Amino acid sequence: MKTTRVKNWSKSILTFTVRAIAILTVSTILLGFVQVNNALHPPRIIPPGNTLRKYNIPYQSLDLITEDGIRLSAWYTPPRNGAVILLAHGYGDNRPEWVHALLAKKGYGVLTWDARAHGESDGKISTIGYLEVLDVKSALDYVMAQPDIKHIGAWGGSMGAATLILATAQFPQIDALFVDSSFASLDEEFNFLVPYPVINPLAKAIAQVETGIDLNEVNPLDVIGKISPRPVFIVQGGGDTVAPPVSGEKLFNAAHEPRFLWVDENALHLSIYLDNPRRYQRRLLDFFDEWLLGK
Repeated sequence: MKTTRVKNWSKSILTFTVRAIAILTVSTILLGFVQVNNALHPPRIIPPGNTLRKYNIPYQSLDLITEDGIRLSAWYTPPRNGAVILLAHGYGDNRPEWVHALLAKKGYGVLTWDARAHGESDGKISTIGYLEVLDVKSALDYVMAQPDIKHIGAWGGSMGAATLILATAQFPQIDALFVDSSFASLDEEFNFLVPYPVINPLAKAIAQVETGIDLNEVNPLDVIGKISPRPVFIVQGGGDTVAPPVSGEKLFNAAHEPRFLWVDENALHLSIYLDNPRRYQRRLLDFFDEWLLGK
């Protein structure tokens, strides 16, 4: 009788353990799927245009069509100095009106767009930099088709910064690049945002299956050196909780001259402008004035 009870008790423990493992496994898979699904389908925020209207910035609304058939909603302000700046926003954001207004007031032309799966643009998923390079190419093609364009620069924030590093390495028509709060690689970004031993590799695997891309192909660190001899200016906050704070220094070390690095040890993600607006504006404008206009 005692032996039977022990056997029954052991069987119950085994059954409970198996069920617990099964529940934990299913929960982990579901959690990983939810995190990846949220990442690939960012919230859509519609750009109001209030800042451009406030400063009486002339602009036209237009649609860009990428090589893979995605329609991007964009704004274009023609230049008064022969130079146009492409603006690429971050994940879950939309067209950066404050940068558009700042540059346009100084005579620069500006083309900014909602990335695929963001804002008013089409597209079902964000690939966080990979297919977004095609977004940049469609913008670049549009600008190059406009009359009297002598130079093209680019500004990118967060995901847009990573995207523009990848794009500028490919497209020599971009003469100067200013990037703020980029990640160094998408794999490292996953490790930073999902630092859980079981969920991390699962989330990466799900992301690769859902997008059909290898995360290692979104690696600004590997290609930033190809931008030289064109200049790159890298901005990074030391208190960044979205991209690894060491990303800026890594990218700077991998870049070749001419290269510039501005690190604010206390600044959060994309917050150096908010903390130091005048200094940020001066460095941004001075950079493009020097390298695009020769001032």
